[in-house]
Amino acid sequence: MTEHLIRYSGRGGFSPEVIAHARGTTITTESGRELLDFTSGQMSAILGHSHPEIVATVREQVGRLDHLYSGMLSRPVVELCERLCASTGLDRAMLLTTGAESNEAAIRMAKLVTGRHEIVSLVRSWHGMTQAAANATYVAGRHGYGPAAPGNFALPVPDRYRPDLLDAAGELDWRRQLDLGFALVDAQSVGSLAACIVEPVLSSGGVVDLPPGYLAALRDKCHERGMLLILDEAQTGLCRTGDWYAFQRDGVVPDILTLSKTLGAGLPLAAVLTTAEIEETAHERGFLFFTTHVNDPLPAAVGTTVLDVLERDRLDVAARELGELLQGGLRALAAEHPAIGDVRGRGLLVGLELDARDGDALGAAVTARCAELGLHMNIVQLPGMGGTFRIAPPLTASAAEIGRGVEILGTALSQVTTGAAAVPG
Repeated sequence: MTEHLIRYSGRGGFSPEVIAHARGTTITTESGRELLDFTSGQMSAILGHSHPEIVATVREQVGRLDHLYSGMLSRPVVELCERLCASTGLDRAMLLTTGAESNEAAIRMAKLVTGRHEIVSLVRSWHGMTQAAANATYVAGRHGYGPAAPGNFALPVPDRYRPDLLDAAGELDWRRQLDLGFALVDAQSVGSLAACIVEPVLSSGGVVDLPPGYLAALRDKCHERGMLLILDEAQTGLCRTGDWYAFQRDGVVPDILTLSKTLGAGLPLAAVLTTAEIEETAHERGFLFFTTHVNDPLPAAVGTTVLDVLERDRLDVAARELGELLQGGLRALAAEHPAIGDVRGRGLLVGLELDARDGDALGAAVTARCAELGLHMNIVQLPGMGGTFRIAPPLTASAAEIGRGVEILGTALSQVTTGAAAVPG
């Protein structure tokens, strides 16, 4: 079945069954098996699969206007950009296709506007696999591809569960950590610091929520050095964390914001937003980011429908309430299973970290057993850590579906840890 496919996920492979169709939170295989989707596809389908209003928008728009020359405008593009700016507090927007592409454009814009080239990001960051985005990505994909571009620096991750610097109370001293991180950056910089790009919640880095106050302190560090702050809200934007945008919790509006994944609710749509001042400077200096599908009308119409549904159904509130239910259920599991080390996250982006010596094998076995029991899960496995499940159900999930997913996960943990399901050797 896979003999003609290029494998693209590192050492991982494809799922053992072909998917036939999906609706809501349910994925159905060709064999008829149903899986409860606790990852929203690739962390994107925030309205569930085949949402009827998304389906209707695609059918109508593709018959009217789907793709244009990149210099032409359409009403769906104008409307979506206006609404995104109104919801973020930023002034100008452009629409692209993927998160990597939006981060690439953001970094390119920051370099042009500042006249500098050095980029700072976090050690466990994931910003994409295109050139500049990949250079700012440290969680994976750096080995075997030759030298990275000069001028990329990493800051330590403010991980409160695994703190590296402690305060007098024995908690993570993230302020001192940030000071030390920038001292190292300053020592290595050639005086050309352009921007810092971070996720408000590091998803591929183990679902690490930046501590309250961190973003404001990071912004100040950036602005002191003439740098721009870029926030990558591919996974946290559009109500996923219980706020419309994760930066709103901290009251920090970035210089440049990137959106993707959740904006298209599973379809390829991304955006870059910035201030009028930054955009004016970029334009005066000849900002160039021409792509085949920049500002395409079909995905823009989908994005407007996504905003309509999020607003009407108050899915930011739903994400908060369901997130509390989900975390409560997972903490109850943690009380029963010593292998669970931590439960963390915001809204419906939740991490459950396994804290075991054989965490890699345990995580793989639990993931496989969940799939056998009808639950699709994703686990991030990082060196020296037991593995963290990234749990991100659609915002349209029901309380009953959240409960069922937690129950299946508990059953899988029990069966694997007691030997009822074999741990891979």
